[in-house]
Amino acid sequence: MDYIDPSEVAGNFIAAGARKSRLGIGQLLLRGFLSGALLGFATTVAFTANAQGLPPVIGAVLFPVGFAMIVVLGLELVTGSFAMVPSAWIAKETGLVRVLANLAWVFVGNLAGGCLYAALYAAVATQLHHAPATGAAALIVAAAQAKTLGYEKLGASGMALATIKAVLCNWMVCMGVVMGLTSRSTLGKIVACWLPIFTFFALGFEHSVVNMFVIPAGMWMGAPISLSDWWLWNQLPVTLGNLAGGLLFVGMPMLWMRGKASAKQPLEAVAMRAGAFTPAEPEAVEA
Repeated sequence: MDYIDPSEVAGNFIAAGARKSRLGIGQLLLRGFLSGALLGFATTVAFTANAQGLPPVIGAVLFPVGFAMIVVLGLELVTGSFAMVPSAWIAKETGLVRVLANLAWVFVGNLAGGCLYAALYAAVATQLHHAPATGAAALIVAAAQAKTLGYEKLGASGMALATIKAVLCNWMVCMGVVMGLTSRSTLGKIVACWLPIFTFFALGFEHSVVNMFVIPAGMWMGAPISLSDWWLWNQLPVTLGNLAGGLLFVGMPMLWMRGKASAKQPLEAVAMRAGAFTPAEPEAVEA
């Protein structure tokens, strides 16, 4: 059957986290880079729909195309790893150094991919910076300012607001990761992960990797945002909020749902059933 039982999903979730922690630096950077760029593409699709006068919810329906590609291709998104990889460490399936290295390198890869696509999109949207941002580009500029200067105007309350929105965002994003494990078919994975990703985007929560595209793109298209504005009022609090939301509201429940019976199963056997590990995969055993 295509459907996978929740207790098995939880075991596969932990096994996949352990497998991710064993990927080499090159794989983490490459897969992270592709994920950052794909989310940038998906974000511009959503903003393009909004700029055409369609209801904002239509953009939210379209945005999960990027996340679906990431799930199907087995790429690396640091927000999903915030739940999976530390959970594998808590379950004693991997080491702390591997966890920290994984999160750091995937973050760098996501940032590189998001920023590169932001630079290319900004160049196209402004005709190589010879024309002002219009349409979807203008909406991205406004969003970048709202995500930074808007929080700055609120002071400490703005910092808290960004963090809370990030916690709620990654609760849903990591549920998208979990939902992708509930099916063995490609179509089933796409449909299942679509639901929570649509939810977070429709509600306007804060996703650190999406912001690695939106804010730099806005800056390159004329938004009066400094690097300190970007990192202090958005990227840092949002990243911390994403970490807390993913680990506390998805990672820890998955550990509990796995139960003692699943925990006794060999890690490789569980991961292979999930399609998350094969003995012949070289990067799965790299330091």
